[in-house]
Amino acid sequence: MDERYLGSWSRRRVLRAGGLGALGVLPGALLGESRVAFAEPLTGPVSNGAYKLKTTTCLAFAAVALGSAFCLPCAAQESGTVKPQILLQQIVEGMPRSEKQELRVLTASFKPGDKTVFHTHRFPVTVYVLEGAFTLEMEDRAPVTVAQGQAMVEPPHVKMTGYNRSNSDSLRVVVFYTSDPDTPFLDPLQ
Repeated sequence: MDERYLGSWSRRRVLRAGGLGALGVLPGALLGESRVAFAEPLTGPVSNGAYKLKTTTCLAFAAVALGSAFCLPCAAQESGTVKPQILLQQIVEGMPRSEKQELRVLTASFKPGDKTVFHTHRFPVTVYVLEGAFTLEMEDRAPVTVAQGQAMVEPPHVKMTGYNRSNSDSLRVVVFYTSDPDTPFLDPLQ
């Protein structure tokens, strides 16, 4: 399996099955490093069937420490702490490449039936809907409607108009825009 897809679901499944040690895998192997663990019976005064761990490229202590680090995301959330959740994750093209960028966070409120001007953006725009539903109509593409609590990325250099298609509900959005300094937020079109 591609290591990028060893997400929290797989990791939780491994840990519920007895942890990384139960699989005979050291945490370094999950990171693409070549490490192999071998278990052999413990010898000496202890004769209760205990095992000791030998590794080819790391100490057992390091394996336990790294293994604990993999368990942390799966542990119960500590009371009073907040864990961010991904709302939108998308690979985009057309981001600014200058040494410095300008970041803008804007809000917009639409009354029922309101729309934006017909326009383009020079860089991708992220829209998060606080209230209502936002519909984006883009040239040569199907319209996209984003509901309250959802987000979307508007592509750069595409002709578009944003709408509140509701006859009764208001629409409020937060817009995130990263651009080269002093770049207009949008370019109006005729």
